[in-house]
Amino acid sequence: MKNKVLMQGNEACVEGAIKAGMRFYAGYPITPSTEIAEQSAVRLPQVGGHFIQMEDEIASMAAIIGASAVGTKSMTATSGPGFSLKQENIGYACMTEIPCVIVDVQRAGPSTGLPTSPSQSDVMQARWGTHGDHSIIAISPSSVSECYHLAIRAFNLAEKYRTPVIFLMDEIVGHLREGIEIDDEEEVDIIERKMKVCPEKLHLPYHVWEGEDVPRFHLTGYDIRYNITGLAHGEDGFPTNNNEVAGKLVTRLMQKIEHNVDDIVQVEEKYCDDAETIVVCYGGTARSVMSAVDELRAKGKKVGYFRPITVWPFPEKQLLALSKKVKNIIVAEHNYGQILLEVQRIVKDCKIGFVGKVDGTVITPSEIVKAVEEVK
Repeated sequence: MKNKVLMQGNEACVEGAIKAGMRFYAGYPITPSTEIAEQSAVRLPQVGGHFIQMEDEIASMAAIIGASAVGTKSMTATSGPGFSLKQENIGYACMTEIPCVIVDVQRAGPSTGLPTSPSQSDVMQARWGTHGDHSIIAISPSSVSECYHLAIRAFNLAEKYRTPVIFLMDEIVGHLREGIEIDDEEEVDIIERKMKVCPEKLHLPYHVWEGEDVPRFHLTGYDIRYNITGLAHGEDGFPTNNNEVAGKLVTRLMQKIEHNVDDIVQVEEKYCDDAETIVVCYGGTARSVMSAVDELRAKGKKVGYFRPITVWPFPEKQLLALSKKVKNIIVAEHNYGQILLEVQRIVKDCKIGFVGKVDGTVITPSEIVKAVEEVK
């Protein structure tokens, strides 16, 4: 049955996660993500799932890794300071290839900063927060509806590529309330876990089958038992000091994402066919940018916008192709220029401008309009 409801972005994230099959949540309250924990505490028991408030963010991350290892789709949520604490165990999930979803509702920093104010200050932390070389998937919704639908996609990508996925929200979207239509009976494509089926390979839990990029999953604690370690390991799951084996493992962890960017990456483009200037934005900042672009188009300005929905891997191919058709690019984000660095790395043939804020206030449409109109 279709239900039209007024819902907060944080709440919609939980509903999407449950639709995707999330049945375990472990977390520690932190503004501005606390509503995700509260909603999970209410909703999970209603669908046969479990909620637990852990003693801190480190333990929360460890708990969802453990739950996922025994076959339960799992999620946690936090904000900037807690996201920093989770990084060691996010790296563990990358190395052990245990799928899970980590929601980061970003707030202004550094440190405790402005806990209730909008920011997009964790973009680079999402990509480079853990030590060592690894790839990561990070998705950034810009509406309450996207919080619901992209939460489903986050779980699907986590399962498909056996990796932690960062659901990179921000305070604007997390606390935004919009009407959203949820169909309880809607059939949604849900990716379930691929299990081992070949008896002669049971002793090789990290064996990658021919034609596949990702090892199939063993459920630990059942009839089959296998070793899980954050150390470099071979196909048997046990630690190794063999440099060739270790190098092959880390390379595969990188390539299982990098070789599938066309499947993983999503972008939104509008008015780009005839645009001379485009505004690059993501997450909650897109709200002001879309309004500004509509205003500028009404004035006859050839302006479009480009929004990475998948922030990591960054949509390099799409932006590069677009940059060859436009004269100017303006990056708008609620930080001191983190995605700006990616745009500057990729784009060589047109001028790049920047609109950013780090004071805890929202970038307004008028500020975007002004920046575009000042372009020579």
